[in-house]
Amino acid sequence: MQPLERLVNLVALLLDSRRPLTFEEIREKLAEAYEHDDVNSAKRMFERDKDVLRDIGVPIQVTSTDAWDAEQGYSIPKDRYYLPEISFTPEEITVLVVAARSGGDATAEDAVRKLLSGAGEGILATTGPSIGGGEQDPRLGPAAEAVATGRQVRFGYRTARGDASERLVDAYGLAVRGGRWYLVGLDQDRGEIRSFRLSRVISELQDAGEGTSEPPEGFRAAEHVQAGPWGPGEPEAVASVAFSPSVAWLAARGVPGARIAEVREDGWTVLAVPAQPGESLAGWVLSFGPDAEALAPDALRDEVVGRLEATRAG
Repeated sequence: MQPLERLVNLVALLLDSRRPLTFEEIREKLAEAYEHDDVNSAKRMFERDKDVLRDIGVPIQVTSTDAWDAEQGYSIPKDRYYLPEISFTPEEITVLVVAARSGGDATAEDAVRKLLSGAGEGILATTGPSIGGGEQDPRLGPAAEAVATGRQVRFGYRTARGDASERLVDAYGLAVRGGRWYLVGLDQDRGEIRSFRLSRVISELQDAGEGTSEPPEGFRAAEHVQAGPWGPGEPEAVASVAFSPSVAWLAARGVPGARIAEVREDGWTVLAVPAQPGESLAGWVLSFGPDAEALAPDALRDEVVGRLEATRAG
């Protein structure tokens, strides 16, 4: 097993575990990584891996697993490992809007420009162009204003599949994931909270009046923007991918919404994986090397095969 693969598998295992794991438990679950017959050699390799991960900022903790401190366990606290997604409540948007309009604090204006990416219209128009000279998104300003003032907006929207429809949404919040801005709110026609990628909005955001609902208690916009191997956003299809016994557990637990469809006679596990059209899911499948096989849909399988053939030809 290559060193990078060993490190990635170790991080995934410790993040997935609900309790600290002893070295023997880690060695058992990652047999290919620490397969030395000499347990001392295997432990030295593990200690080197642990030090490497700590050097790059992975917060591996060592704790006692019994009352006598006879054995140590290793874990990675999720709250110290994951960075929170950037999202804004209506109150926070209001504060940003006021700071941007005041004009008296250059530092505050610069901060708003960076966070809201240079909205060009509406209540945020005074913030000017985006930092770094990036292209302005004319939809972000009206979206931020709708969230700040509790308005309802009407707009045309095209899904990842290419289906276009008109949406009427109570604007609850904004979130950014994967460099993309999302408006999150109550979709009136569907009766549930949805997220809408602003770059897929195909019309102006029209003010449709005061919102008819309020965000639920504890609402966080980022929690409604799913992310997985298909990329950020709501998955719109299901793909079938088979995984070898050595990686099936990692694949299944690393994807929101994935479920086991069947376990084949050869020991491979077929997962039903949420998906969107595009290339991101194919890259994820290929990251498992020979331990993964794309089964359906045909577009995913063709993309995987095409990349493999291109690699072989190159």
